Amino acid sequence: MAIECIRKRCCLAQRRVFKGHIKPGFVVLVTLTLFLSIIAYIYMPVTLPLSWFNNANQTKLYNVVHEGLSGKRNFWNFLTEQTIEKKPIASIRTEDISIYQYAAHPHNYHFILDEPDKCKQDPFLVFMVPVAPHQLDARNAIRSTWGNESSVQGKAVLTLFLVGLTGGAEAQQQLEEESRQHRDLVQSNFVDSYFNLTIKTMVIMDWLATRCPQAAYAMKVDSDMYINLENMMTLLLSPNTPRQNYITGYLMWDRPVIRDKSSKWYVPEELYPESIYPTYVLGMGYVFSNDLPPKIVKASEAVKPFNIEDAYVGACLKQLVINPSGAPDPSQFHTYVNDRESIDLSKLITAIAGSPEKVIEFWQNVKGHK
Repeated sequence: MAIECIRKRCCLAQRRVFKGHIKPGFVVLVTLTLFLSIIAYIYMPVTLPLSWFNNANQTKLYNVVHEGLSGKRNFWNFLTEQTIEKKPIASIRTEDISIYQYAAHPHNYHFILDEPDKCKQDPFLVFMVPVAPHQLDARNAIRSTWGNESSVQGKAVLTLFLVGLTGGAEAQQQLEEESRQHRDLVQSNFVDSYFNLTIKTMVIMDWLATRCPQAAYAMKVDSDMYINLENMMTLLLSPNTPRQNYITGYLMWDRPVIRDKSSKWYVPEELYPESIYPTYVLGMGYVFSNDLPPKIVKASEAVKPFNIEDAYVGACLKQLVINPSGAPDPSQFHTYVNDRESIDLSKLITAIAGSPEKVIEFWQNVKGHK
């Protein structure tokens, strides 16, 4: 019995000695592992495959730059809508706009301000004007000119403005007051910036598809555009103008994808690998049959988003096997009007005025000649 007791005590002592050796060794091992992990995190960033990242987030994503009125640009995280980093314009590099967080499909956003009953009057033609929240002068110029018309050649027309987030409580309050006054504003919760025009355009398509499917035609038109409504309606009422799968404007053929990182139209190969865009309609203003918006929204699920909005719509049309149509008179869809240029505005459908003052001037000139 005494021998057995001595043996147990010896075993217990050996275990204590063993544990005494193991415990410091284990602590050293854990500390070393943690130290190496920190070093790896700082100096060896791990890049997960984009397919994994997309599957995890169930969306297509990349960094987005928001340029504010203060002259600074902010990186935005769309999933949390929080500012990640602020840098002065001079320090922003095009390569900062990398594949990381960008979700163009309109179902990722919701409407903050809406006019869901506007189409109860069954408009024939709906103008959707993407505009920055702070551009009140541009909206008022349109409201006082071509956007003030409600009937053209006996057909009802409607003009609405689409904006994104204002970036401040005071600006948002002013926008809501403007909405109550004019009842022509639609606002969605994406960051409103030039880089996000693809989002803006897809939100327009979603609004038309869900709020105004009964319209015959719609037009996405920039806020600095002059529109001759009479000529536009003449085109749409022509028996030769299709009522389905139709889109026309200033056509762009065989346009190369810009790979120059210093260009505002730069698109990395990760977003659009082809070297040439499919035929598309210049984003200044294109008119389309209103059966297209739901089709384009659906097609966008299969087309990786990139930041050239009009070319992106062209890519969606290619996915749908729908070709943009040339206008009967292509010269009616005009770009910039040079002051030294002799242009008869009464013969055009669209022209880039370039400023609210010019929009009013062009409108008054045409009205004065009638």
